[in-house]
Amino acid sequence: MSDAALHDHDGRLSACPACDAAPLAQRIAGAKGGQAEVILSLPTIHCATCITDVERVLNRHPGVREARVNLTLRRVTVDAPGLTAEELIPVVESIGYEAHELDPAALSASAADRQGRDILMRIGVAGFAMMNIMILSVAVWSGAEDATRDMFHWISGAIALPTVAFAGQPFFSSAWRALRHGRLGMDVPISLALVLASAISVYETLHSGHHAYFDAAVMLCFFLLIGRYLDYRTRAVARSAAEELTALEVPRAFRITPTGDEPVPVAELRPGDLIRIRPGARIPADGEIAEGSSEIDRSLLTGESIPVAAGPGLALSAGEVNLTGPLVMRVTAAGRDSSLARLTALVAAAESARGHYTGLADRASRLYSPLVHLLAFCSFLGWYLATRDPRLAVNVAAAVLIITCPCALGLAVPAVITAASGRLFRRGMLIKDGTALERLAEVDAVVFDKTGTLTMGVPQLVSLDPIPMDARPLALALAQGSSHPLSQALTQALREAGTEPAALADLREVPGHGIAGTWQGRAVRLGRADWLGAEHGDATLSASWLSLGQGAPIRLEFSDRLRPGAEACVERLLGSGRRVLLLSGDAAPVVCDLARRLGIAEWRAGVTPLEKAQALRDLGAQGLHALMVGDGLNDTAALAEAHVSISPASALDAARTASDIVLMGSDLVPVAEALDLARSARRRIKENFAISLGYNVVAVPFAIAGFATPLMAALAMSLSSISVTLNALRLR
Repeated sequence: MSDAALHDHDGRLSACPACDAAPLAQRIAGAKGGQAEVILSLPTIHCATCITDVERVLNRHPGVREARVNLTLRRVTVDAPGLTAEELIPVVESIGYEAHELDPAALSASAADRQGRDILMRIGVAGFAMMNIMILSVAVWSGAEDATRDMFHWISGAIALPTVAFAGQPFFSSAWRALRHGRLGMDVPISLALVLASAISVYETLHSGHHAYFDAAVMLCFFLLIGRYLDYRTRAVARSAAEELTALEVPRAFRITPTGDEPVPVAELRPGDLIRIRPGARIPADGEIAEGSSEIDRSLLTGESIPVAAGPGLALSAGEVNLTGPLVMRVTAAGRDSSLARLTALVAAAESARGHYTGLADRASRLYSPLVHLLAFCSFLGWYLATRDPRLAVNVAAAVLIITCPCALGLAVPAVITAASGRLFRRGMLIKDGTALERLAEVDAVVFDKTGTLTMGVPQLVSLDPIPMDARPLALALAQGSSHPLSQALTQALREAGTEPAALADLREVPGHGIAGTWQGRAVRLGRADWLGAEHGDATLSASWLSLGQGAPIRLEFSDRLRPGAEACVERLLGSGRRVLLLSGDAAPVVCDLARRLGIAEWRAGVTPLEKAQALRDLGAQGLHALMVGDGLNDTAALAEAHVSISPASALDAARTASDIVLMGSDLVPVAEALDLARSARRRIKENFAISLGYNVVAVPFAIAGFATPLMAALAMSLSSISVTLNALRLR
């Protein structure tokens, strides 16, 4: 079933069909019994219309049994016996959607949110039981005595004991794991309080006591589960970026043998093997072109927005895309030794390191848990020595444990994060990691990628003026015959101007050079400057050249449009005193021009993915906390390495997964606003800790003095939790 849309998309989408892209992969089906499940990544889908379009066109394709789009993960799963991704990707792209192949074997078996559903189910059980037990308690408080009181206590116990055993399981299992490893986590006092409150209640009921505290035990469990769920939701990450990177690797390649092309798993490729790479296919391994000429799209790995000409001797990297012509490549590294595999390992290592960032509440628990146990034990020991009444001493100790239960402490961080997340969501930002706001508040340097981040990543014709009116039909006829990004941008501009294409003869694309045709006996061409014998001129803009068969070639200039809010965002960041850097894989003149337009003094061009990650490490070594904003596969290692990271919703799946925050709209201004909100959230967190501390300073002596029953302690604990939540809601 398709998921509901949650966000808007950037300016790349005009109607609903997304920007064009060449086919990116090839897949060999071979599942058991002839069945094949092909999974395609659809990075540009964004609404219910996209879902309908993709599912309709695939379901109509011969051989497809069923196509199911998951909008949240931006994927389509196609049940198509005998069909390959190489055959299905053009079907999707024929209606204007970009498609990437994903390797099903490399993805998680299930993306279901089992843990979240499990906690919600336990909250429901505890809440329902708590309401029923409170109704029974009202009867006892109203004056029920003797056998009637005992009966209500027994009924309460029959409801409460199974509820605590079931709903409290997350705390009990966590406490047991902590004790087995010789630690005292926050769940140890919680579990002890639940067990003691239940045990005292059973004891009092057996001895016809006036008070039983089943309601306190269930109420305690209910509020703690709410805190646990909020914490879970703010910390949950959809899936691992390393898995997404692995899934982008091509599973098979066509090895050239004396008997013909042989499909083999990429892992079986060895240095020196010759493989054939068809137009539109992703490069499966690192290597060097042995035969053929084409153009290579390196934007996925390097961020270079314009394809590069490829010929014999050019080195290729796994993950790049062959656009126009067939190639024969000699393998130099494959599988785990490829550059894409090394990038995957780097992201996985950085993600593991990120686990060292823990919430403030977790750090506070290192001191809190031992102190709580010590107070409860001292209370029991003191009251027992003073009164020789173990029943009274246990009641006081239980009240101390309950009243000091870290519910407010546990809510201090997630309640603020949840409130702040809601506010940021309304501004078009989705927080994926619970500690992201804490880290965002510490940011003193911001690193931007260029293509797709500060710019829209799509070439745009600067002006139609250089093309004479009578030549525009010729230009359109040439441009619409090519899948090159510049040709597509020219096609869009001419169509918007109302131009109709001319009828050309002998239209053909020359791999690595451009497209040519014949009109009225004259050769007309659109393509590279050196192919048409033109001067390159200013390199700060991307350009293509149009030859009409007579006269000098016409230079057509293209620029990468700025993302909305880019100038305001950079200006606000610089005004706040933060250091702003631009790192891009694009050519130096292009990066320099953009940096000048935005007022960014620090920039670097031609930066590789590993160099980007190293730059983030260098900033950390200087004592700076860096925010990385990027969208490409070439940014994933840097996104994972950064102190905190943001990626646009238009980014590749792997980049969105590696980031802590996703920018769902196209405007960049919310990035600067998020930094201010993060500092406000940090203040609220500190205030919540102060509330928790103040509550304990007042309540703990009251409980130690014997003035609080376990039920009163549970009510006081609930009041502190509500206070913390209300303070967090001030962020809204």
